[in-house]
Amino acid sequence: MKAILIGIVASMFFAVTFILNRSMELSGGSWLWSSSLRFFFMVPFLFFIVWMRGNLGPLFLEIKTNPFGWGIWSFTGFVLFYGPITFAAAYGPGWLVAGTWQLTIIAGVLLGPFFYKIIHGEKVRERIPLRGLMISFVIFAGVLLIQTQQGRGLTLSMILYGILPVAVAAFAYPLGNRKMMEVCGGRLDTFQRVLGMTLATIPVWIGVAAAGYFSVGAPSQEQVLQTFIVAISSGVIATTLFFIATDMVRNSQEKLAAVEATQSTQVLFVLIGEVMLLSTPLPNEVGMLGLFIIIIGMLLHSFFTKKRVRPKRLAA
Repeated sequence: MKAILIGIVASMFFAVTFILNRSMELSGGSWLWSSSLRFFFMVPFLFFIVWMRGNLGPLFLEIKTNPFGWGIWSFTGFVLFYGPITFAAAYGPGWLVAGTWQLTIIAGVLLGPFFYKIIHGEKVRERIPLRGLMISFVIFAGVLLIQTQQGRGLTLSMILYGILPVAVAAFAYPLGNRKMMEVCGGRLDTFQRVLGMTLATIPVWIGVAAAGYFSVGAPSQEQVLQTFIVAISSGVIATTLFFIATDMVRNSQEKLAAVEATQSTQVLFVLIGEVMLLSTPLPNEVGMLGLFIIIIGMLLHSFFTKKRVRPKRLAA
């Protein structure tokens, strides 16, 4: 239950990404700068935190020991996640991107067979938790209902450029996160892992920033400021909280899926933010039903994944 609550708080900070990315695109900012600047701004804050905790040495040793694992899964979890997210903001409103992102709820459940657990000294492939999958579909149905009133205006370009890239990100993020937990093996804390993944992808973001400079020039002051806010809120606070929550339940694929399902609450926070900041209309009756279904789904996830401890009976 604690991990789920942390995941919900993380989703609130994650919502800033969808709102401000859309705001930057509406004001003429390039997604190339929106994506790369976020990770540039994350480095000094995370570096300072890890340095103050005296944990830089173990982190660099871990990266040196397995540079390929850090490179491929950091690229999957950060670049293939955030690049498509910011790209999609140029072709669809925040509600569309945030709504499509909820595919990660189902993706988290379907990724089970990509991982193994040790039972009696033998590696056994994880199975898809069917109960978790069914509950995730309930939550996703609620998300779809929220989109109904806006979904009537969907165009082919919005589907190709605003939905498909986010679908890729929805699978890449939980896959990269889980694989990095596997690579670290519990030897690093969350701040070390987030900093390590950020540093591992910096060469890619430098290339993205260079592409942005040669295609649209330097970013505006407004975009720099908004990206800085996204970096702190989503990149540092939300990512760290979410990784803490997933670390707490990393040994259970079903509990991991439940924590990842908390990202469905982003839709609620994005709707509130867009109504307040971008004058987006409130959901209609069907949309409100969708909100209710999401809440019910989250309660079901919390109920079925809560660890139950049965008292041992004393021998007669």
